[in-house]
Amino acid sequence: MPYGFNNRILHVDLTGKTISVEEPGENFYRTYGGGPGIALYYMLKDMPPGVDALGPENLLVFAPGLLTGTVAPCVPRYTVCARSPLTGAFGKSEAGGWWGPELKAAGYDAIVIKGQAEAPVYLWIDDGKVEIRDAGKIWGLETGPAAAAIKEELGDERVRIAQIGPAGENLVRYAAILNELGHFNGRNGLGAVMGSKKLKAIAVRATGRVEVCDPQRLKELSRWVSAEAKVHPLSKALHVMGTPGGVEGNNAAGALPTRNWTDGTFEGYEEISGTRLNQEILVKRGGCFSCP
Repeated sequence: MPYGFNNRILHVDLTGKTISVEEPGENFYRTYGGGPGIALYYMLKDMPPGVDALGPENLLVFAPGLLTGTVAPCVPRYTVCARSPLTGAFGKSEAGGWWGPELKAAGYDAIVIKGQAEAPVYLWIDDGKVEIRDAGKIWGLETGPAAAAIKEELGDERVRIAQIGPAGENLVRYAAILNELGHFNGRNGLGAVMGSKKLKAIAVRATGRVEVCDPQRLKELSRWVSAEAKVHPLSKALHVMGTPGGVEGNNAAGALPTRNWTDGTFEGYEEISGTRLNQEILVKRGGCFSCP
């Protein structure tokens, strides 16, 4: 029995409208692990050099980590990779939330997407059943209304959705992908890659779970890690400020990436700091799957 992985990679060809499942075997996971290791493997193997980042030959890979979907704390993450339309290089962006664990629980360790749909579509993954569905009615909608429309169409409020908004649809080269309306794959413009494929969203619903070799031992380790995380100063700061909490300190140290690292300080740093964002745009705080 596989532990920490499902031995199932989902391949979707939007041009040919085909769906297939690959079972790569245990050695594959021992070699490449999960997340970016898996994504980079398929990009190097299946993507020709020099492809247009917004063309059909660019691959878009969604890949959770090996521990994603287990009770292990602080690891509910998944990686999205493609050739970046912003840099032209390998683009990687990660996000937390609940979408990655849901994909693993649905029985898939990664989704490898190629091609380009003729008209807007979204992907519906219902445990082991996968469909390419029409998204014409939700194309052009902002993310909140689009998510609500998908849930209404599927008749399930608990569906987990990763999607793009109008920026991705219009191929803005720094567009993000977001899941659950609050967790972002914000780097490298991968939302534009998703938009170029006319893929509005990937909706997932799962009833399974990720199996581990020694559940009791993992629970014990997870309790210890959670207890340590709750009292660590960095964890407390991240809970209150999130990653923007590091803006002020990095700027003071000259280590805030500015203008593609041509500078280490940014004159407008206060406007994007955790302090300012908490004052002006904070709605509420919430944890990801398996958050301590």
